Amino acid sequence: MNDYRAPDNLLKDNIILITGAGDGIGAEAARTYARYGATCILLGRTVSKLEAVYDSIVASGGAEPAIVPLDLKGATPSHYQQMTQTIIDQFGRLDGVLHNASILGHLSAFKDIDAQEWQDVMQINLNGMVFMTQALIPALEKADNASIIFTTSSVGRKGRAFWGTYAVSKFATEGVMQTLADEYQNKTLRFNCINPGGTRTHMRAQAFPAENPDTLKTPEDIMPMYLYLMGEDSIAVNGQSLDCQPK
Repeated sequence: MNDYRAPDNLLKDNIILITGAGDGIGAEAARTYARYGATCILLGRTVSKLEAVYDSIVASGGAEPAIVPLDLKGATPSHYQQMTQTIIDQFGRLDGVLHNASILGHLSAFKDIDAQEWQDVMQINLNGMVFMTQALIPALEKADNASIIFTTSSVGRKGRAFWGTYAVSKFATEGVMQTLADEYQNKTLRFNCINPGGTRTHMRAQAFPAENPDTLKTPEDIMPMYLYLMGEDSIAVNGQSLDCQPK
């Protein structure tokens, strides 16, 4: 799928929310979606990083994005409901969501997992994602067709030693996606997962500090899959978990 060639107007006039939009894959996805015509809503916890992505989109001629500074760790369902109402008031609808924000936690033996860290990883990777999706559905239902993309991992399909906290959060992500995909079968919303694979990001460096980043694909390299799943060429794809870098 990384040889997918998106038409220039693939996302023209689409309103797309990207979480974790301040850096890494989220920032690259926002810039890419904007280049293909979308108006992006940039959600993240660090305003300066969101502003840098905003500036780069505007400088390259993209539609002016919106910025939503929000830390998923402390956000509550009411925050997401207020955000959704603002999106409906400002844009009238939402055409797509990329749930990209995640944290890794520490890699450790299962018996040594810190209770607070477990709570934090689940709050950001799972709970925040679930409550946000619940809140956003009314805005997504106002679009002709809407694509919701969750971010998974190979450790979310087969558990791996020492990856317990992150792996369980991604198994749960796959479960959320499959449940929603089944509920919305033959409707205007579709739900899928993307597994980016080993990509040159801060999280990857955190997990594999000895790895040479030059051996990895960049976020830009894997964007064809992100475009395909967000655009109308994938309108019949629902309930799938797709790899950017198939083995």
